[in-house]
Amino acid sequence: MNLLNVLESVITPTRNFNLLYIILDSIFIVLLLVLLILKKRYQTLIWSLFGGILYFIVDYGYFYLISGSRSVSIDGVIQGNLNTCLVLLWMSISYGITNFAFIWLCLRKDEYLKYWLTLIIGWRLVLPSITVAGGENNIQTYRTTNQYHYFMAIFLVVSYLSVIIYSLFTKKKLINVLLLNLIGISVQFCWEFSLLINGIRPFNEASIQTILINSLIETNLGLPSMYLIYLGINKFFNEDLTRKKMKIDKEEPIKIETTD
Repeated sequence: MNLLNVLESVITPTRNFNLLYIILDSIFIVLLLVLLILKKRYQTLIWSLFGGILYFIVDYGYFYLISGSRSVSIDGVIQGNLNTCLVLLWMSISYGITNFAFIWLCLRKDEYLKYWLTLIIGWRLVLPSITVAGGENNIQTYRTTNQYHYFMAIFLVVSYLSVIIYSLFTKKKLINVLLLNLIGISVQFCWEFSLLINGIRPFNEASIQTILINSLIETNLGLPSMYLIYLGINKFFNEDLTRKKMKIDKEEPIKIETTD
């Protein structure tokens, strides 16, 4: 058995939380969306909502319905389609919106970036401490990774290899591959780290592998594609969705000399 097989055999991301955790986090997500609207971060808002929908399609559609790698239990009882769908809907909306907002705001180097990131990361860190008041963490989600991590790793390699080859042979502005990696790894790492230190994700012999492999692969694989989408949208629209004025090169008027 090679190293990849060993890692895949033990990486089983698990989360434990209670109903209060879901309620308070849902309130925070609404607040975050309201703040994006008030600050006219409409591109970020739409991108974040897209992230939530995309994560739900992947989590419920693929992880649960197709691959059977996802399960949800309440009070130790495995739940059926309805409750699983509701829990995964909240998880996907929360995870997708915060992650995609994090990424978009970093890509555009938002003027309030430090405040947005402090808000998102800070909430992830303090929420578990608050929800202790809600009692035992009786809701558990469980996901195995051996069914798809190899595909995600391949997609990661192809994505970044394409960007590197393009950058080597184009005369246009080079894509900052290191910056994309930094954003892609850090957004997932912040999430994984907050889950681990707060006991939402139990600490065991697989914890280090889980946080490292997930951080390197799971969100980072999409950064090259996300960056291209970002460039395409920002070519025509401002952050508040007003259209950008296209620059038109005007020819100098022809001067006709006349003689008296």
